[in-house]
Amino acid sequence: MVSEWRHALRARMRRWVLSRQRPARSHRLTQNRIFILPTRAGSAFLLVLLLMLVMAINYENNLIYALTFLLLGIFMVAIFHTYSNLAGIEVRVLDAAPCFATESAGFELELCRHSTRRFEQLTFTLERQGEPCVVDLLQPRQALRLYCPAPRRGWLNPGGVKVETTYPLGLFRAWAWLNLDMKTLVYPLPLEAPLPASLQPAAGHGRDAITQRNGDDDFAGLERFQPGMSPRQVDWKSYARGRGLHAKHFAGHQDPDLWLDLDALGSEALEKRLSRLTAWVLELSARDVRFGLRLGQFVLTPARGEGHRVRALSALALYGLEDAS
Repeated sequence: MVSEWRHALRARMRRWVLSRQRPARSHRLTQNRIFILPTRAGSAFLLVLLLMLVMAINYENNLIYALTFLLLGIFMVAIFHTYSNLAGIEVRVLDAAPCFATESAGFELELCRHSTRRFEQLTFTLERQGEPCVVDLLQPRQALRLYCPAPRRGWLNPGGVKVETTYPLGLFRAWAWLNLDMKTLVYPLPLEAPLPASLQPAAGHGRDAITQRNGDDDFAGLERFQPGMSPRQVDWKSYARGRGLHAKHFAGHQDPDLWLDLDALGSEALEKRLSRLTAWVLELSARDVRFGLRLGQFVLTPARGEGHRVRALSALALYGLEDAS
């Protein structure tokens, strides 16, 4: 019962602190962001000091008085050392790597110090079930990566970032919540499925299948010169031999366009169809095959390359979501 009440109180305090901050790409830890309270060890230490003080008063023992006030001085000094182990640090957002559903999304941060003081045993944790990361800021800049579970497709906002420390004695815990502006895109989980016959390069699609078009690749013969043609196309050797004015005709190669269509997958569940299309996008991109994508009213024109793969996966990740923007 006490633990539940404590957890609810911490959650309410976290929401209140984050609501008072605007999302930003960087935050600097100052006195209006840092909170500090005794740990369990610190509370027990303070209780022992109280018992020692009662004992000193009861027995009027100067040695116990001296030891009590010495330990109390150490207790007070620990407050300032623990606080200063956070004060002045600047936290910046560097990058957020996209991932697939059910994986862990990585968020890269950079820590900066604006003094020669070292900051040790700093623990960073994401609000949404992130694994804690402990770092020491011994250089002017230090990069770290935090991971957050990504259970479903769409935009993933890991929430606030908690930084805390109990250095140097573990008697106090200083912490701060930072509302950092960071999010990443979670793609649908690929569903392993063989490509249908209409999308197989060996079945007449892909780089092995070519169609002829006007281009500058291979010489395909001569044709009668027409007004408007470029003089560079004129076959002057043939004209010099008295065969008339002809122009060179070239043929190029072009892959037939492949289309991935969400509606063509039948009445399967939406998430399953999106996962199947995701797997096909990855396979066609790995083969460097030109393809297009249709998702309802959304149409991605056929292309190839890394940029086209990212655009296709992004469209699959955001399809049908209210927060697609």
